[in-house]
Amino acid sequence: MEKDLSDYRKSYTKGELLLKDTPENPLELFRTWFNEIDIHFPQDETNAMTLSTIGLDGFPKSRVVLLKKFTYEGFIFYTNYDSEKGKAILNNPNVCLSFFWHGAERQIIIKGKAEKIAENLSDGYFESRPRGSQLGALVSNQSSIVKNRDVLETKLKALETEYTDKEIIRPKFWGGYIVKPASIEFWQGRPNRLHDRIVYTLDLDYNWLKNRLSP
Repeated sequence: MEKDLSDYRKSYTKGELLLKDTPENPLELFRTWFNEIDIHFPQDETNAMTLSTIGLDGFPKSRVVLLKKFTYEGFIFYTNYDSEKGKAILNNPNVCLSFFWHGAERQIIIKGKAEKIAENLSDGYFESRPRGSQLGALVSNQSSIVKNRDVLETKLKALETEYTDKEIIRPKFWGGYIVKPASIEFWQGRPNRLHDRIVYTLDLDYNWLKNRLSP
């Protein structure tokens, strides 16, 4: 049965975002918002973000990945370099990251370029992962067609036996990307759909310019 969504309504009333109250560097505001969500909205998975890429077929594709570190240089996540997203990034490094924290009625939208991080940084993060996650990276030929789940379970059991009492080395096809931002937009829900939107844009001299956008 067709469901009518036209009457779905929500009034956003949990905050405001005024240009005069924002810092000069958007990474400072990102850190503030991230920490506030982490503390006050534990039901949200704070570091879950949507990564959008342009695929080899020309279509955009979005999927949720996990932010593992952020610095003044950018935003770091990890994946299989040979996956669909990895091939898309190799072909076109222009990507978009978005966070939606529904508890606080906030969004952040980041446009930038993705590039591989240094191998030693990927090594260090891989070593910190649980052994199950390390083995999972070896098991999965990410994004490729697999006959059934039994194939994966069988391969995992074989690797568990192979690596008993052995160190698991990061495979070269797995590692981190950093997304270096060119623009960062902060969105705060407001009543009557008059949402607050502040966008920071990096100019040619690497200075951040900020403006309010119409909702």
